[in-house]
Formats: sequence, structure tokens, C-alpha cells
Amino acid sequence: MKKNLSACTTVLVGKNASIDGSTMAARNDDTFGPLNPMRLVVYPAYRNHPNQVKAYLNHCVVDRPADGYSYQGTPNVDYKNQGIFDESGFNSQNVGMSATESVYANERVLSFDPLNTESGINEDLIVATTLPFINSAKEGVSYLGGLIKKYGSAEGNGVIFSDKNDIWYMEIVTGHHWVAQRIPDDAYAVTGNRVAIQQVDFSDPDNFMWSEGIQEFVEQHHLNPDKHGWNFRHIFGTANFFDQHYNTPRQWYGHKILNPTVEMDPLGFDLPFIMRSNRKLTLEDVEQVLSGHYQGTPYDPLGKGTDEEKHLFRPISLNRTQNSHVLQVRNDLPEAASTIMWMCFGVPTFTPYVPFFGQAQDMDKSYRETPMELNMDLKSAYWMYRALSMIVESHHAEFAQQDLDYLKDCREYLYRWVNTVAPQVAGKDNSEVSAFLSAESHKMVAELAKRTKDLMAKLIMHGLELSKLTFIMDKNL
Repeated sequence: MKKNLSACTTVLVGKNASIDGSTMAARNDDTFGPLNPMRLVVYPAYRNHPNQVKAYLNHCVVDRPADGYSYQGTPNVDYKNQGIFDESGFNSQNVGMSATESVYANERVLSFDPLNTESGINEDLIVATTLPFINSAKEGVSYLGGLIKKYGSAEGNGVIFSDKNDIWYMEIVTGHHWVAQRIPDDAYAVTGNRVAIQQVDFSDPDNFMWSEGIQEFVEQHHLNPDKHGWNFRHIFGTANFFDQHYNTPRQWYGHKILNPTVEMDPLGFDLPFIMRSNRKLTLEDVEQVLSGHYQGTPYDPLGKGTDEEKHLFRPISLNRTQNSHVLQVRNDLPEAASTIMWMCFGVPTFTPYVPFFGQAQDMDKSYRETPMELNMDLKSAYWMYRALSMIVESHHAEFAQQDLDYLKDCREYLYRWVNTVAPQVAGKDNSEVSAFLSAESHKMVAELAKRTKDLMAKLIMHGLELSKLTFIMDKNL
């Protein structure tokens, strides 16, 4: 089995830790290469239709129930070669799922419970086999846990489930073993490609869930290196040189943004997964983490550190980031318009997060249809935003401020749009809600495309003036 997606960053915020009482579950979806076109779609509900889904990257075949809810997905365009990887979305029951954060177990535990690479569940189909069938975040953990027990896991994956009350983070680390933790309401969490969950309290099933027999497995094979406690990261995770330069700095920077008064070491192996901030966290805070490249530190590849410093750590936001998303459940809005997936195609540093209501069934064509290659008509949202990213970075010193102004204006417009549109669903039935939200979304997407293309035109014209192929004659000669 080939594993195409291997590097992501996750940010989770409990409802009492956010400024507006919303839950926020966010992740960057990073790939091996810079171009891996994606779409944003809505899969329809179905009834009395038992079926199977088959993985493209191994031989896994999963039987699905006869009834399934509609749900959003962000699949790859080249699914036959890259796998489907639906990645993220809400279902019609207002349950969100983001999958996956790739995690890696150590060789000790894998020697006793190896991954089922040939026919186990993998990221290729993990959303399609779970999201259409769950009614809450906690049920998502139970449901996926049952699938892992039946089919095994082909890889190590961190999976997020969210609803209006809860966020659960589930880490599948070996062929059959996993642990999940509920993020406390007054806390946030940050991780990036390492086993994140730390101390597990097996006497607290309201906040922890685990695979059958995991305690006996660890005890039987003498896998716990600690004299006291049961630290999931220490038992199942890794702590090596690669982690210190690829993984731990991203967790460090996330805490630096969300909890700046706490000093931490970017090379630390025991950076906390869950913390409490001294302030309420906003959507902009989450976006700032996911669009981060160590701004304000010597490690910024676009900054003023030494060449060694600028290449010491792997940034959070990359040209390999195919999408960045925030699954937000707004408890201050009518329930029918409370779920919003803020989707960012392009490099998050340079492009906006665009809101899509979970109950809007008609996805805009510019997101639904993505060609494999760039077409200069820029009708595809994926290619439009990736083109903007390239333009801004090509003359970053000259274009950065205009891009920041554009992003600020987009956020203001989009926040106002959500807060104006969402209350209008009150009193509408389900079909009216979907039609209304879909129609309003089409208008919003068109406005964002206009603003983006206007900026691109200005930057291109400015860029033409920056050419080094110029010459000014000294008039005094």
C-alpha cells in the first residue's frame, strides 16, 4: 500500500475556550507533492441500499449499511492513482469529521500488532465508511473503532470528530489498537504528525475511549516505559531527530500563537497536547496557526534569519498544503445553519478561508469541478487560489501587504455574510434551508472570485514593473 498523505497539522478548540461558544476542529491537509488537485462535493443521502466501498490504495473492501446520511467531502480529482481521501466535512446530522492526521507508532508496539497494510482501513476511505452513519462525535469514535476491530488499520491515523458539544480526537496507532480523548470544553489542543494523547484515565469513559484489550496488550508485552502512569504517547509514539525538526516545532508554534505567555522548547518531546489559554480563542487564531510559517521567529523561511535557521524546521503552511479547513459549529446560530466548514484551497498563508454551510446540498461548480491541470480561465477555485499563492510568494516582499489587506477585507465580508445569512433559515423546512443556503453560497463564492481575480490582476501588473530586464540611461552621460 502506498501512503500518499503523510503530513498534517491539527488545531482543536472546545466550546468554552472559543470567543463565541463554538467548537472548532481544524486541520491542514498536506501531500508529498505541491500539486494534488481536490474538489469539494456533497454526497447525497441514500435509503435501503446496502453497498460496499473499495479502497484504491490497497485491497480493503468495507460493507456499508443500507441507510446513509448526506455528507460533505473533499476528494482527490485523480482518485484512481491518489485515492479518494474525502478528508473533511459535516453530515446532515451536523456531525463533523476530519481525517486524517498521520501518526507513527514505534517499532516495539508494531512488532506485536503490525498494521494490516494489505486490507485494513486506510485514509483513502475512512470518511466514506464512517461519516454517513454517525449521529454524534462520540458515536463517530465508537463506529470507527468497530470498523478497526473488524478490518484492522492499514496505517497510523489521527481522526477528529466534532458536534455542537464535543470534540473527540482518536489516534489509531497499530493494526488494532487506538485511544480517543475528548477535548475539554475550556481547552484547546495542537498536534502535528506525532502521537499526541498523553496520560489516559481508564476510569473516565466520558473523556477517554480505547480499543478492546489495549491495557492487557501493553502489560503482556512489557511496553510501558514509565514507572508511573499510562502515557499513550510514551508507550506507542516516537521521539527521534526527525520528530524534532519535522513535527514538534509545529506543535510549539501552535502553542506560541494560542498561549504566548507560556515558554516552550520547539525541540521538546513532551510538549503538551491539550492546554488552556488565558484568553478566548477566535476563528482568526485558528487560521493564524494553520497559515503559520514561524512568523516573528528566526525560523521563518520568508523571514530574516540565517539560512540555517530558515531551513531548520518544517513550517505549518506549505506549498504542499492542498486544503486547510476549520469545522466550526456555531451554537449562537439556528441549528440548521450552525455547521460551517471554512475551506481554504491554496497555500493558507496567502488565501482566504471560505465558509460552506453543512446543510447546503448544492456545492458551487467552481469547487465541485476541478480539472487536473490549470486552465487560465480560472473558473476552478482550487487553481485560482493556488495561482494567487504563487503570485504573492514570487514577490513576497512587494506583495505581502496587499495580500494581507485582501485577506482582512475577505474575512470582514465573510463574517458579515455568515451572520446575515444564517439567521434567515429560522422557520424554513429542510428543503427550503438547503436551497436558500446553496443559493446564497453561490453569490458569496462569486464575490470572492471577483475580489481574488482583481487582486491577481493588480499584482501581475505590479510584477511587470519589477522585472530586472530594465535599463535607465544616465542623462548626464
